[in-house]
Parts: sequence; structure tokens; C-alpha cells
Amino acid sequence: MRQLTRNVYAVGAIDWDRRLFDALIPLPDGTSYNAYLIKGSDKVALLDTVDPTKTDVLVDNLLKVGTDRIDYIVAHHGEQDHSGGIPDVLTLYPDAKVITNPKCKGMLIDLLEIEQDRFITVDDGQTLSLGDKTLQFVYIPWVHWPETLGTYLQEDKILFPCDFFGSHLATSSLFVNHEPVVYEAAKRYYAEIMMPFRTAIKKNLDKIKPLQIDMIAPSHGPVYDRPEFIIDAYKNWVSDCVKNEVVLPYISMHGSTKKMVEHLVDALIERGITVKQFDLAATDIGKLAIALVDAATIVLGSPTVLTGAHPVVAYAAILANALRPKTKFASLIGSYGWGGKMVEQVAGLLANLKVEILEPVVAKGYPKDDDFVALDRLADKILVRHKELKVVD
Repeated sequence: MRQLTRNVYAVGAIDWDRRLFDALIPLPDGTSYNAYLIKGSDKVALLDTVDPTKTDVLVDNLLKVGTDRIDYIVAHHGEQDHSGGIPDVLTLYPDAKVITNPKCKGMLIDLLEIEQDRFITVDDGQTLSLGDKTLQFVYIPWVHWPETLGTYLQEDKILFPCDFFGSHLATSSLFVNHEPVVYEAAKRYYAEIMMPFRTAIKKNLDKIKPLQIDMIAPSHGPVYDRPEFIIDAYKNWVSDCVKNEVVLPYISMHGSTKKMVEHLVDALIERGITVKQFDLAATDIGKLAIALVDAATIVLGSPTVLTGAHPVVAYAAILANALRPKTKFASLIGSYGWGGKMVEQVAGLLANLKVEILEPVVAKGYPKDDDFVALDRLADKILVRHKELKVVD
């Protein structure tokens, strides 16, 4: 049985083969549903459960640990990939109580129909003794739901922050053993799930700062036995600092928009700007989300379909609008046949972004010399804006 430290066990499940989360998010490297068992000298606590599809793995792991009782099930988050196994664990350990905050209690009743009398609610900062181990509960809302709770194991200096600092990564390693791989997975996780709540995450980073943390054990991915690695990464991601980068997702149906994209990409590279180009016909949206974390500018490339943007480009705009990256500038390039309102449509789809819209370049049919000149002007404008902003390379 995998052990974090004395009498603290990892009892969750690895999901090697899952490739889609929430019917939306690609999982190229699978995921895990982490649960942790803490055996105190007087009481035993289970921190979170697993996705309902893996409850049998959790139960088997609990039996392997050899615990004949569980006094408390700490529910950090109502979402079923963490809470879905609670009803089965309550059946197996009928004297157990569910520990959570009032908001999460309501969600668990709604989602899992757990009876009211099975709950004990805790306040922010409240402690619970297990004998020789003490749990301290920390409210960390909006990472990424409003009710998220964390637990700090005082004696062992372990933070259990649920989804905070997580990574969708199936690995046989309990601890981080290859930081570049975990960094990429954790950044993808942040980009797809946490980025819309950047302001709240800044506050929660400040909130955990007073804690002496030797280990961070999230609800997805490996455990950080060098916690500054992921804390420093999050500080960078949530900062207001952007990089000298342009993200350019596009679709081209008959080659006109592609020609414009190629010209703009070359012009930006000539001006010393890093470009990340994505053909939306084949792009992993997680890779696009990762690119949006740091980029100063996003330029969408689209042909006109009927009177608006290509639906896949509209989806990319909706995605960026939902993720709310710290991007500072946006523009649109593309072509049309007989008319339309593509520029107005895309600008409306980006309404949540606090960006300056740079002059779009939309060609009638195949781009002409004047269109290429306009693309060069757009590249010049992006360079000027990046310099004014003092972006970092």
C-alpha cells in the first residue's frame, strides 16, 4: 500500500484509460482520483473518495490498509469524481460521519442524496483531533467550485487542497518524479479548469502562505514533495505578467485564410514575436488552453460561413471567453465571399476578455497585395503594443 508518511496512505484510483472529462476536456494522459486515509491514535479519517466508476478500487485499497473503521469522511468538494464513492463508503462504514462545510453539504445532499444526519459541518480554520494527528480545515472557494475545502495535517505539514494544484495525469509514481512532465499536465489542468478563477486563486495562494507545507497532496495527479515547485508555477500563471507571444487558432476551407495566417506568422516571427499556431480542424483544445495562459495576444483566423465566423472558430472564441486568460490584445483575420458580420460576431464572443481589439484584416476572396500590407501593419501594431506593455520573452 502506498504511504505518504507514517499512517497516511494513498487509497485512491488511477484511471489509465479515461480520455475525456466532463464530456469536454481531453485527457491525453488519463487521470487519477486521489483519496487519502489518515490513521490517528484515536480516530480514522478518509479524505475524499473517488469517481463512482472506481469505487471498487477504493474499497479494495481500504481493505488492504487494514482499517476496521472510518470515523470521518472529509468531503472537500461536491463534484462526483471526488464525492461519488461516499454513499458506498458510508454503507461499508455505517458509523462514519461526513465532514464538510455547509455549502458542500447542500451540494452532496442534492447530488448524492446523503441523509442530513450523516453530516458534521466545520468552519474555516476549525480543527479536528484524530488523537496524535490534527486536521485543520481551510476554506479555498472557487478552485474551481464555490464550496471547495482543503485540509492541513498539522503534525505532518501536509496540505490536501482537493482540485487546487491538481494535474490530470495517470502515473504509477506516488510523488512527482519528473517535474517537466508534471508541469505540463498541471498547466493544462490550470488552463482548462482554474484559469477563469484567477483572481480567487491569487487570494487562496495568499491564504495558504502562513502554513508550513512540506507536502501537497492534490485530488488529481502525483503528490508534490517539493511544494514550492507547484506553488511558484501557480504564482506565475495567476500573475498579470504576459509573454511576447501570439496565439493564432484558425480554420481555412479553401486556402484563403491559411495564406493570410502563413503571412502573418512569418511577419510576427520576423519581428521577434513567438507564435503558437493551431489548426482548429485537428487541435487538442487543451494545448490551445495552455498557450492562452501566458500569451499577450490572440488572433483568430476564419473564413466567413454564411454571415459569420466558421463554427469551429466561434467555438474557440467562446472557449477563450470562458477561460478568461490574462491576454491583453485580440484581433481577427480571414476572408469572405459576399459579405457578413464576422468581425462584430467574434468581438461579441470575446466580451469577457479585458482586451484591446486591434484592427482586423478581412479579405474579399483570396488575399491581395493590399491585404498582405494590412497584415504587416497588424504585425507592426502587435509589436508596438507588446513593447508598450513591456512583455517578457
